[in-house]
Amino acid sequence: MKAKPVEVVLSPVDNQRLANLCGALDENLRQIEAAYDVAIARRGERFTVRGHPAQAAQTVQALQHFYAAAAEHLSVDAIQLGLVELGQLAGRGQANQPGLLTRKPELHGRTPRQVQYLRQIQEHDITFGIGPAGTGKTYLAVASAVDAFERDQVSRIVLTRPAVEAGERLGFLPGDLAQKVDPYLRPLYDALYDLMGFDKVAKLFERQAIEIAPLAYMRGRTLNHAFIILDEAQNTTPEQMKMFLTRIGIGAKAVVTGDVTRIDLARGMKSGLIEASRILREVRGIAFTEFLAEDVVRHPLVARIVTAYEQHEKQRAEKPA
Repeated sequence: MKAKPVEVVLSPVDNQRLANLCGALDENLRQIEAAYDVAIARRGERFTVRGHPAQAAQTVQALQHFYAAAAEHLSVDAIQLGLVELGQLAGRGQANQPGLLTRKPELHGRTPRQVQYLRQIQEHDITFGIGPAGTGKTYLAVASAVDAFERDQVSRIVLTRPAVEAGERLGFLPGDLAQKVDPYLRPLYDALYDLMGFDKVAKLFERQAIEIAPLAYMRGRTLNHAFIILDEAQNTTPEQMKMFLTRIGIGAKAVVTGDVTRIDLARGMKSGLIEASRILREVRGIAFTEFLAEDVVRHPLVARIVTAYEQHEKQRAEKPA
């Protein structure tokens, strides 16, 4: 038996708000359809939703929510981020949201785990963020670093990643060493430019108040009064992870991020992130946030893709050898 379509009439009727809600060529409606796996038909202010009853009910709530916010233009990005919040923060207030001092005042945690992650970064000297791509681990860590720097809680920002993807092939890449490893550090540059602006970041690089370097450059250093982020930490060896964690000096704060399902180390090599999460889990002063597919804040289909791969890996692991 097919589920009965659900109808909703959005009021008060406002053609401009309806246009903002639907988006160009109904692109915003297509995003809502993809998020809830439903079909939406529209005639004026009357919307008909076809799909599973629970998902249809969520769709109606989403349409009402976005219509209320449609006094201004609603971009596809705003729709996608709003869908994440509707799914994760339903019924939760924003009063306990940690404030971030960046050039994007609207930046905040979109899911309960993101909010927890931001709070743990502020309250602990070392925080681990572990989970799939798209959950905001690196971006929120960089935002927290910018916030600490702007509030004069630290005197510099140090961002690092292991250049494992290049491995022994570094010598075959064109340019000097900095040019060889630069592509692997590009996501960190992009986050800084987005949160502080290109000109300000460039000036801070000149003053050496911001440093981005491969993990190998950290050996032998002690980093005081710095906010240090180790990204892609699943590609560190246990020795590299221990080396990094022991670089942390007085007045410093560190965040370690990684996805243990995307390890690029050579076969047989242990991941320093996996080992650290086992060894340090109960150490006082160190916090762990485990992100899940539901925390993905990219395109709505990304969360489904992550879930599908997780189920596939689980089924493969359960098959008898």
